[in-house]
Amino acid sequence: MIVSGALAQHTIPIIQQCPQLVSIYILCGNQSIHEEWAKTIPKVKGIYTQIEPICKALQIDQENCDRAMISISFNRIDPLFMYTQLLKEALLQIEDDDAKSIKELVEYCRLQSDASEKTLEKIEEEYRNHSPIWWYTGPYFIYSMLNCGLRQMDVDIILKMGFFIRHLHQHITELHREQKASMPAKFQVFRGQGLSMEDFEKMKKTKGGLMSFNNFLSTSRNREISFNNFARPAAFNPNSVGILFVMNIDTAICSKSSTPFAEVTNKIGFFEDKEEEILFTTHAIFRIDRIERIHDNHSDRLYEVTLTIVGNDNHELNTLTAHLREESTWATGWARFGHILIKLGEPAKAEHL
Repeated sequence: MIVSGALAQHTIPIIQQCPQLVSIYILCGNQSIHEEWAKTIPKVKGIYTQIEPICKALQIDQENCDRAMISISFNRIDPLFMYTQLLKEALLQIEDDDAKSIKELVEYCRLQSDASEKTLEKIEEEYRNHSPIWWYTGPYFIYSMLNCGLRQMDVDIILKMGFFIRHLHQHITELHREQKASMPAKFQVFRGQGLSMEDFEKMKKTKGGLMSFNNFLSTSRNREISFNNFARPAAFNPNSVGILFVMNIDTAICSKSSTPFAEVTNKIGFFEDKEEEILFTTHAIFRIDRIERIHDNHSDRLYEVTLTIVGNDNHELNTLTAHLREESTWATGWARFGHILIKLGEPAKAEHL
């Protein structure tokens, strides 16, 4: 919420407890008038005399919300992990008419989402002019919609975005091959985000075990940006815990286990690469090595979680997935996708295919 200076001091104390309200920005002519009392309200993220800095802060807020929506599996036989993995494998086998798929996505969004007509027209007319990573990292609905679809196992969204999931995975795979020679054998990346209290408790119980990020995974080489822009702000949400993931990456394991990643440079992504972003494909699996409290003057709900990437073989997380995969070896492409939908209890959607 953006509040004018004239209303701020009287309005904010009344509304600041609303759970739907995450961030408050004060737009005024004199910052010093509001600085003292605003310090007592954590949801006030800043006092500004111009709108442009607020717009930049809102972009970070939006990304924080999207990051908190990413699908994570902690249970070693989590059906969400298994079925999203199998759906992705089926999608990668399908070769569709891209023009038709883009048109169907745009029509679906016109009916189902709040995407602007200008954005939809841009996607329809310019999709082939830019790379999948450019669209994914841009200020459009694609990032949010894809995360939401995979987290909620929304079959309609996964179907409509199937061509994009395929293109994005293929783009990351191509870049991984090109960049592999210049990548260090082992390195660290960081990711700041919020976790719900429920997911945080699950993670603590899984310590020493495995977890999977079921979405495309955005990480950064820059620890400071990951902490200050994403982990710390998430801790101010009363319903979440701020997490700084410290991820130990072994390039050889990623290549062997078909978990490609790519460095998102200025020429590839939408924004200037201040975050030094490394983007992984879906279903990256990690071992939870350590969970430690971060001592911080601003919040007591900040934790550093150390993860190490593992291969996708020889562990329980993939045992049942492999069994389900064998059940559909007779089918490929859309037939395989339909078989998985029936397993998910979606026979009507399978018939529609």
